[in-house]
Amino acid sequence: MSKWNRVWIPILALCLLFPLFSISGTAEASLSPSVSAQSAILIEAESGTVVFSKNAEQRLPMASTTKIATALTALRLSSPDRLITVDAGAVGVEGSSVYLSEGEQLTLEQLLYALMLESANDAAVAIAIGVSGSEEAFVEEMNRLASELGLKDTHFVNPHGLDDEAHYTTSYELAILTAHALQNDLLRTVVSTRKATIPHAGNEGARLLINHNKLLRLYDPCIGVKTGFTKRSGRCLVSAAQRDGVTLIAVTLNAPDDWNDHQSMLDYGFLRYESVLLCRAEELSHSLPIVGGNVSEILLSNTEELRLTLPTNRSEITVVTEAPHFEYAGIMAGEVCGKAIFYCDLDRDGTKERIGEVSLIACSTVTKPQKRGFWQWLLSLFGIK
Repeated sequence: MSKWNRVWIPILALCLLFPLFSISGTAEASLSPSVSAQSAILIEAESGTVVFSKNAEQRLPMASTTKIATALTALRLSSPDRLITVDAGAVGVEGSSVYLSEGEQLTLEQLLYALMLESANDAAVAIAIGVSGSEEAFVEEMNRLASELGLKDTHFVNPHGLDDEAHYTTSYELAILTAHALQNDLLRTVVSTRKATIPHAGNEGARLLINHNKLLRLYDPCIGVKTGFTKRSGRCLVSAAQRDGVTLIAVTLNAPDDWNDHQSMLDYGFLRYESVLLCRAEELSHSLPIVGGNVSEILLSNTEELRLTLPTNRSEITVVTEAPHFEYAGIMAGEVCGKAIFYCDLDRDGTKERIGEVSLIACSTVTKPQKRGFWQWLLSLFGIK
């Protein structure tokens, strides 16, 4: 091999391999979603863990995603079957409408479908007045809800989301609000519904309601939640999706390409989280020594399974049993005598966190032996029981 070949061949090889090293080094970063939104967040619904964020603490208008709070507040204050008479103040409200008529009567549940599917501003006002007597009183309850949930950067001025300088939230706090809203079974059903009908006043026909949330058709795991738009806020969207036991919530505020933003964010989240069965019911067992009983030990076990949503890139899960070294007789079956605690290094930083626990209960009863008096002892000497 010539002198020049010995010099140039290794250099050429390094040049060919360099792009591969570059691609490998940036592969993980390239998976992170690129979103059009001014503010965005993705959380795991069960724990509230932030999976992805972009300017998530920035206060911004949220348009009709406000109605998530409207619906949740209404269901906290009233029952779904409450009959609401439409007030004159709800007729002809600016923006999206189902053209309610003064004096017509609908249940709160029917108005919630109009609110969340057609984003009806007249339904929002009808609910507010029907539940609290006035918009102002109802909005106070919305802000009370926000305060109870610890939302310090959220403030409502109206129940529908039309523009107002004092009407704002952050993508993070809107995601937390949505996580609480999805715990309500009726609301969860409403926001996942594509089409519904409600009565039409003075007409034998019905109003057909079409859900504005296209993700219900575009993205199979999608289970809701709410769209929004004004010229000031831009396109706003809150979505939730569920796959294999994992529920994710995505929020974008002022996002020109929100449908794609959400699909990218949700795909990103499902790659990073999974539902894990930590233990089945009665799978765990522990022997507890007994003092002063007719048996020397009893078995403890768990009556419930434990399943959690955890990062896929985690360490091995370990379990530690906490129970007394012994117990005295006088334990009833079903009595809690210990617990099994699960630990895991969730982000592989070398620190194992306590991720969950289950109670360990006695599987049998151990009664205290009856004390015998003097005469019982004396009679026993003669074999008399």
